Amino acid sequence: MPPHGPHGPRGPHGMGKGAKPQNMGKTIKRLLTYMGDKKILLLPVAICVLISSGASIAGTYLLKPALNQYIIPFIGQENPDLSSFIALLLTMAIIYLVGAIAGYANSRIMLSISTGTLLKIRQAMFCHMESLPLRYFDSKSHGETMSLYTNDTDTLRDMLSQSLPQLLSSIITVVGVLTMMVILSPLLTLLVVFMIGVMFFCIATVGKKSGNAFREQQKNLGAVNGYIEEMIEGQRVVKVFCHEKESKEAFAQLNNNLRNASARANSLANIMMPMMGNLAHINYALSAMAGALLAITGRLDIGSIASFLQYIRSFSMPVTQMSQQFNSILNALAGAERIFAMLDQEPELDQGTYVLVNAVESSPAASADGKVHLVEAFARTGMWAWKNTAEPNAPLIPLKGEVIFDNVSFGYVAEKTVLHNINLVAKPGQKVALVGSTGSGKTTITNLLTRFYDIEEGSITYDGIPLKSIRKADLRRSLGMVLQDTHLFTGSVSDNIRFGYPEASQHQVVAAAQLANADSFIHHLEHDYETQLTADGGSISQGQRQLLSIARAAAANPPVLILDEATSSVDTRTEALIQRGMDKLMEGRTVFVIAHRLSTIRNADVILVLEQGHIIERGNHDQLIEQKGRYYQLYTGMFELD
Repeated sequence: MPPHGPHGPRGPHGMGKGAKPQNMGKTIKRLLTYMGDKKILLLPVAICVLISSGASIAGTYLLKPALNQYIIPFIGQENPDLSSFIALLLTMAIIYLVGAIAGYANSRIMLSISTGTLLKIRQAMFCHMESLPLRYFDSKSHGETMSLYTNDTDTLRDMLSQSLPQLLSSIITVVGVLTMMVILSPLLTLLVVFMIGVMFFCIATVGKKSGNAFREQQKNLGAVNGYIEEMIEGQRVVKVFCHEKESKEAFAQLNNNLRNASARANSLANIMMPMMGNLAHINYALSAMAGALLAITGRLDIGSIASFLQYIRSFSMPVTQMSQQFNSILNALAGAERIFAMLDQEPELDQGTYVLVNAVESSPAASADGKVHLVEAFARTGMWAWKNTAEPNAPLIPLKGEVIFDNVSFGYVAEKTVLHNINLVAKPGQKVALVGSTGSGKTTITNLLTRFYDIEEGSITYDGIPLKSIRKADLRRSLGMVLQDTHLFTGSVSDNIRFGYPEASQHQVVAAAQLANADSFIHHLEHDYETQLTADGGSISQGQRQLLSIARAAAANPPVLILDEATSSVDTRTEALIQRGMDKLMEGRTVFVIAHRLSTIRNADVILVLEQGHIIERGNHDQLIEQKGRYYQLYTGMFELD
């Protein structure tokens, strides 16, 4: 089987170390393409952010005339005229109300943009994933692929709906507030800038340590989650071998490592806000004292001091948030790069021109030469043929199921050849058995027949057509597979049997189940064929799952069957019943059987014995027994399969 590449430690959502984008500009441009028509909404978002931040700045500035022109002059007056003051207060209220409405509008628009963008990205990811070759999935862990749909898209959503607007708002607020502070008092502004420099230094120092600590936390969290997943899947084995104590000890160690890493990471993170808050209070106090001195000397009025101090309050928070928002954006863009890396993977190459079509025999009177020919039918006829789309007028080739391997060599990686000069002929209706130890190349032969992988040397023909000339979807539609590791999908029993042939009627579903000897146990389920299966069919036995897998292949009714240990999970009695049903199913079909139970392949037309990618023996059961070679040793128990 293909090797699995090494994967570094990952957190619960697949985040690795140093989550930073490699090409920020290119990633942002590509993200914009997924926004489509919604890109035009970015302009009103920017306007709303500008209005919201501007309203806060303008409202704060009005404290100056409120104090200087009204509140302070009103002190000591018995009947002051409040009309102008009330008008000013109403103006402030309107400004803040407009700012609040703009902020709400900004949130709603960005929510629409982010959800619409993620909808397109997820759709593109899944559609592209379905087009990727099996080699891609063999080289990636399931968790790594799942993290693209969970963590990476979640960080993108947070960036689009929160971090970007907040960063823009923070920048506008900081620039606007700083400008207003310079207008009010350049001298006090110098003091504030100095304190902001101190705050940035603290953010950089603590932030660096915090980032390293959180990466270590993610690493340990990934180890804990991976161990839990492994223990859940292997709970039967744990209990059978009484390994509970060792499992708990191992988990305790991993959990303790996570606790220590989390304590350090969160301690540093929790220091940040109190430290920034206290520095902001110090900044406020120093500015208040300096402002008081300027007021006493007559160099600054009370209204300006009040506005300035309020600006300080609204200045410190955006400065603190900007670093966090920028880190969130970098993290999201790194996730976007991982998504785009998957989207850039080359899909399965398919240059096949032969497609599978329904066919019917023409009457001799209808043909020019008075002979019977196959013609394409546009309804299901039960007869299939290959049609060359590159030559529409070429005669149809009847689908018979003849498979020929001619001097085929193959390796999953260039450095290691798995199959060496394989030659085999499977005539229509023949049963070909593949026997050999683990790693001898049995499954690889079926992987090549299904074009999960393409050959490097030699040729494979199917009904006389080069395998690469047949469109992959049509090739696989002509094949039925029953694997040793069954997989059932969430849905009813009928849905799972119908998976290979969605148009199958309920009568055909029941007939397929009866053929596979699954009908009897299905009737004992709570809702018969409508019983819902979940968790890969966890509510039924492994043997029953195998029976449903065989029924699925029977419903598809393919001309070629591939049986990979198809009866490995059933008892001997059930196996005998299935075998009779399979014999009916295999009538007139080409069948490839991979088996460890040699008793199941005694009636095979051809038995191929493989060893380290070579065919070392071939013949039927009696012929191989007479040779007294490796097959004879396997059959008599003198040599066991690994």
